[in-house]
Amino acid sequence: MTRSKLDVAVGGLVIAVLIIGVAVTLQTYQASIDGMGHGWTMHGVHPAWNLLGALLVATVVGGVYLLIRDQLHRDMESEGPSESLETSRDESNIPNDELETEPEPTDSSEGQEATVRDVLTYLPEDERRILRPIIESPGITQIELRDRSDFSKSKVSQTVSDLEKRGLLYRESQGRTYRVYPDDDLRSRSDT
Repeated sequence: MTRSKLDVAVGGLVIAVLIIGVAVTLQTYQASIDGMGHGWTMHGVHPAWNLLGALLVATVVGGVYLLIRDQLHRDMESEGPSESLETSRDESNIPNDELETEPEPTDSSEGQEATVRDVLTYLPEDERRILRPIIESPGITQIELRDRSDFSKSKVSQTVSDLEKRGLLYRESQGRTYRVYPDDDLRSRSDT
């Protein structure tokens, strides 16, 4: 499920909670008016509490989703490609060696740029905002990355560490900061 589909699903849930809350509020209000008769005293729960409860539930559901949305999206992305590869292996009689071979690189620079663009396409937005300046300016410092990406110092450091673990870049210590370089494969594919 993509992020936009998940956003629509949670949005629908929040709207459904609000509609149910309004319906229960109206029903409680109508019942209290019918039960009042001539005494003008209301018995039971005040209808405003039903509406307040629905607003509270909708706010909690929406707020919790917004807090975990990025992590949920990352988890779904990391599970997605591996499942599709497993499925394609199970459904076909192609040996694993043939499935794992990479396509032959083309001689044109378009093929090389497309490869770098493909890598950036599959990364989450925050990782793209870090990796793109590194590819464009090899040797950029983490301080300059922080300025270009508008991320905090810790966010830049964590993202660079994650990308380094996956072999997309490497860094060299320079005083109190690091100079960050794209992996040799990415660098050779981006040079044209």
